[in-house]
Amino acid sequence: MSRIEIIGLGAGDVNQLSLGIYKKLTAQKSEIYTRTLDHPVIDALKLEGINFFGFDYIYESEKGFELVYNQIVATLIEKAKNSEGIIYTVPGHPMLAEKTVQLLLEQTEVEVEITGGQSYLDDMFTALQIDPIEGFQFIDGTSFERSQLQYRGHLIFCQVYDQFIASDVKLALLEDLPPNYEVTLLEAVGSSDEVIRTVPLEELDHQVEISNLTSVYVPPVPTELLNHRFENLRAVMRTLRGPNGCPWDRKQTHESLREHSIEEIYELIEAIDNQDDEGIIEELGDILMHVMLHSQIGEDNGYFTVDDVIRGITNKMIYRHPHVFGDAKLETADDVTRNWEELKKKEKGNKRKSVLDGVPKPMPSLAKAYQLQRKAAKVGFDWDEVSDIWNKLDEEVGEVKEAIEIKDKLEVEKEFGDVLFVLANLTRYYNINPEIALEQTNQKFISRFTYIEEQLSKQGKDIHHSSLAEMDALWNKKKERE
Repeated sequence: MSRIEIIGLGAGDVNQLSLGIYKKLTAQKSEIYTRTLDHPVIDALKLEGINFFGFDYIYESEKGFELVYNQIVATLIEKAKNSEGIIYTVPGHPMLAEKTVQLLLEQTEVEVEITGGQSYLDDMFTALQIDPIEGFQFIDGTSFERSQLQYRGHLIFCQVYDQFIASDVKLALLEDLPPNYEVTLLEAVGSSDEVIRTVPLEELDHQVEISNLTSVYVPPVPTELLNHRFENLRAVMRTLRGPNGCPWDRKQTHESLREHSIEEIYELIEAIDNQDDEGIIEELGDILMHVMLHSQIGEDNGYFTVDDVIRGITNKMIYRHPHVFGDAKLETADDVTRNWEELKKKEKGNKRKSVLDGVPKPMPSLAKAYQLQRKAAKVGFDWDEVSDIWNKLDEEVGEVKEAIEIKDKLEVEKEFGDVLFVLANLTRYYNINPEIALEQTNQKFISRFTYIEEQLSKQGKDIHHSSLAEMDALWNKKKERE
């Protein structure tokens, strides 16, 4: 089988090459393939008559590093098949941040042999005077996700080839760190051309000296700069519930928090209705605080943790979205809703004895009526025509009037309940949530009534001694302006 021998050129100049590798390269009669010609070892060996074929041109012709690496590997495999074996060189050590090497090791068409090469990490740690045992993360600057970044330890980005990659790194870091946070650029570490400069993060991509030998070091970030990260929130909640925490937080139970949790939901709804982005942020934070506090109570009691909460909802979302995370074909929102309900039934198994199960008992009555009728309608228990519902409303209103005439308070209460129940069914038919609709009217009433109060006050009048005609006139005036 054909063979590719991969040799690491080290992180610095030719003086860092081991004697064995130096002899192997200088003894090579045929052309040596290399990922990039931009390396001090290659510059030195060219002077000794060694021929190198570089793949730098592919970087210029392809869009995206994945395409570049795949094309390099495909070319190497083809070259190896047409010869007894070839040598392929890479900067540093072949097993450190070399995607082409990983791709070559994954394929089975040709044999691959790895021959040493000095990694630049030792020189990196020496130059920065850090001990990686304190916590160290090594990131490829050409391919990473912000969610990967761990700021509590030493963070180093390699392969920061140019200003474009430096800019990508900077923008990702600015999502978490302030613009003036100091980072260190390291150029040609371990060689005679080594340069180390510390700059504010916002100036990271302003450095003209950036090359394929550039790395970026981010020192451990102080905890107070990471309060937007989930782990900090979790630590805060643990502290509040801990032995030296807050007396109020420590005494809370799931039951004691119920009323507060309900209030937070309504405050979020109010912020949404007001289109108040800052308010939405604050109220979502309060709701998240309740999630974390309930989870911490569960952890303190030994029943569950927030990890269980997150795992549960993540698994549920993946399971109930097979059209996104699987092979299911669901074209419309209605298809998704139907499939969601089917999957939900399979999930719950035989736990639910009634079609109506699953509507929370503490839910406000109007919203509960809406949900109960939605569930019943899904199995066909529904009016054929919306006109039938309107007729039913007329019937129930008539029964209210009859109960009022006979002065039966309990019966009046029941009949008004029937009217509200039918109204909830009407809103369901027109895809209107009755709670939201009624709250809009509540807010409209508040707006108009407070206008009446304000105007009467400006006129020096006491609302308690104003006539209905006066108030009604102001009401209509406000209504006309809306």
